[in-house]
Amino acid sequence: MIEVLQAGLCDLVMDLGRPGRGALGVPAGGAADPAALAAANHLVGNDGDAAGLEVTLAGPRLRFPFGGVVALSGARFGARRSNGTPVNWNETLVLAPEETLTLERAASGCRCWLALRGGLAVEAVMGSRSTFLPAGFGGKEGRALRAGDVLRSGVPVREVRLLRAEPPDDGSSPCLRVVAGPQAAHFDDAGLATFFGGAFRVDPASDRRGLRLRGAPVAHRPGSLPSQGVLPGAIQVPPDSQPIILGWDGPVTGGYPVIATVITADLPRLAQLRPGDTVRFETLEVEAARKLAARPWTIRELA
Repeated sequence: MIEVLQAGLCDLVMDLGRPGRGALGVPAGGAADPAALAAANHLVGNDGDAAGLEVTLAGPRLRFPFGGVVALSGARFGARRSNGTPVNWNETLVLAPEETLTLERAASGCRCWLALRGGLAVEAVMGSRSTFLPAGFGGKEGRALRAGDVLRSGVPVREVRLLRAEPPDDGSSPCLRVVAGPQAAHFDDAGLATFFGGAFRVDPASDRRGLRLRGAPVAHRPGSLPSQGVLPGAIQVPPDSQPIILGWDGPVTGGYPVIATVITADLPRLAQLRPGDTVRFETLEVEAARKLAARPWTIRELA
């Protein structure tokens, strides 16, 4: 069990999402970095798709009345136990009854994930426990956590071992790597040069629906397009010529031209962009992007 003593900026119950609901207008959603949540779950003996917490920029203060086994992955936040001891990331952590865990601000990046042994036992909606804020369902009553909330754990599926997880080395460049989008031909040489040669900043209005970028206008041919299916990482350019990278709770269809799409290997980096960060883009061929996509986390016993 977890008691929320103080809520963070945006603490959401998340699992790996609800794929296959696009025909209903519902995106897959789920954790912004599903591999990070799955790794944290593995560290506490859960299946990878168990529900945990996704914490954004500034975290909550949590009490564990009966103790618990937890793990943290993703961006590193200031984090400490009741006695002030700092908390290690990507490791199994055993908490005593009545201990508290305080997550402060992210030292870098934007999001982290907290897994609890047994998973968070909230009601599943459309096959998932993930919070979908735009429609107000899933998770804890379809909203971010508040002080006074209580989250109960489910039934553990495996014995606990003390483990450490290591994220894959993706050989990432300073840029977000992208493949050409289906409407790249809608942009002339000047528009393409602006997009691939310029720098953009993440706007504070960004959220899980999309990361709004601000920079030099990316010119393209005017006119409407038929609606098309879109996924997280697709980069649309609306009439104001300022790109939007679609996020995990974004629309399932769109009518703006898609100039490029972030490759799968860089979606975890997309999850860690915060307001004010600088974004540049680099193109890859599709086959090179596919080779980078399947790089698992490494799990080892703690020495």
